[in-house]
Amino acid sequence: MQRRFTLKALTAAVALASISAVPAFAADTIKVGVLHSLSGTMAISETVLKDTVLMAIDDINAKGGVLGKKLEPVVVDPASNWPLFAEKTKQLLGQDKVSVIFGCWTSVSRKSVLPVVEEMNGLLFYPVQYEGEELSKNVFYTGAAPNQQAIPAVDYLMSKEGGAAKRWVLLGTDYVYPRTTNKILRAYLKSKGVKDTDIDEKYTPFGHSDYQTIVADIKKFSAGGKTAVVSTINGDSNVPFYKELGNAGLKAKDVPVVAFSVGEEELRGVDTKPLVGHLAAWNYFMSIKNPTNTAFIKQWSDYAKAKNIAGHKDKPLTNDPMEATWIGIHMWKQAVEKAK
Repeated sequence: MQRRFTLKALTAAVALASISAVPAFAADTIKVGVLHSLSGTMAISETVLKDTVLMAIDDINAKGGVLGKKLEPVVVDPASNWPLFAEKTKQLLGQDKVSVIFGCWTSVSRKSVLPVVEEMNGLLFYPVQYEGEELSKNVFYTGAAPNQQAIPAVDYLMSKEGGAAKRWVLLGTDYVYPRTTNKILRAYLKSKGVKDTDIDEKYTPFGHSDYQTIVADIKKFSAGGKTAVVSTINGDSNVPFYKELGNAGLKAKDVPVVAFSVGEEELRGVDTKPLVGHLAAWNYFMSIKNPTNTAFIKQWSDYAKAKNIAGHKDKPLTNDPMEATWIGIHMWKQAVEKAK
């Protein structure tokens, strides 16, 4: 599904949301909700997005705020608990009277929040890749859909340059995004002549930590022909998975793994030497060389040091959902100003 981020559409959504929402502009500040897991299995990925929102708010406030008003962040911790995401959204919109929410990582957390923002006519900016098959006037999806991330990654692995993979392991965390993305990928692979017997689909629960059997199965499956692994594992389970790949000696030249939810942040605690050659597919990488990205990295480095952010004060890293978060909040600011 193609998503259109026109300022006109966003301005209309902001204007519509403001009609039935509380008059946020009557106060001295405009409240902004920050809805990211700061504890639990997803904290490894989401905590840095909370800090990115706070950095963007500081940046906007330093430049005069929005419509002359300062932004005031309201940070909550839904703790990687999907029903709690809905409860915290009700609190942010009903009790805290925020004008917009920036948050969620997993699709299951977004699906939990969706009926609440629609019923209460709030706005959610969602900064991570997702499976598509959903569209709401109350949600702005600033990450990639499968046609922008998963399918190009598979095309690359099928190509001569990518290793000409013939067999596929679709390995994910057991929830909406991996299952739906793999449904789309399975249909795409079949359209390219891949047989069902050459596709092995596997799922593990959130927080899963024992990948010994799964990696052994992948090794065995790969004996049947050139194999690639498409990983939609989310959260802290990535650490034991990649460690097990290293332990089993499963090298990228034999069985390349491409991941859609792994960045530098998730690999911090892993010895990456045995993992050289494995891949990630994102719409943004820290290594992009251009003046805008150089400025973004410097701003994050300075902020992380000033705020003493764990891990980042010494080794600041940026990733795709951080970039999508940054773009989302600045898009929202422009739309609010245009809609007045």
